[in-house]
Amino acid sequence: MIHQPGRFYILIEVDKEATESVFFYLKEHKFSVLVEPTKEIVEKYLPDEKETLIVKSLVSEAPLQTINRINSPTIEKMLVDIFCDDILFAPQQGSEMRTIFQEALIKYTVNESRMMRYADRRRKKGTLREYLNTISNLRQQS
Repeated sequence: MIHQPGRFYILIEVDKEATESVFFYLKEHKFSVLVEPTKEIVEKYLPDEKETLIVKSLVSEAPLQTINRINSPTIEKMLVDIFCDDILFAPQQGSEMRTIFQEALIKYTVNESRMMRYADRRRKKGTLREYLNTISNLRQQS
């Protein structure tokens, strides 16, 4: 990213059936937490605290990796999520998103078929393919 955010979210993605339980558990332990926030909630009611936990349901077949027995998102999942979720990732849209994608594709090994399969699960495969083509064209012109 070029611009660094002043507010941080910690996304906790869990099975759909567990979202409410995880939300209430975290709330009970005095965390600033939201569950499946809408655009209105994000814009109007997001706490002014530096760090907020956001509990969301995990998209089935999302590409994950296990590091030290903890499931974490892969680079492919993070890129697709930024592309698909313009509510939680509003600050990362536009030219920021282009920078994120360009840098990720240069610096990391991105499994395109894994990324496209996940984008298909999110019903954005075609638009992501078009977006990647525009980024590829921009890189070739530079």
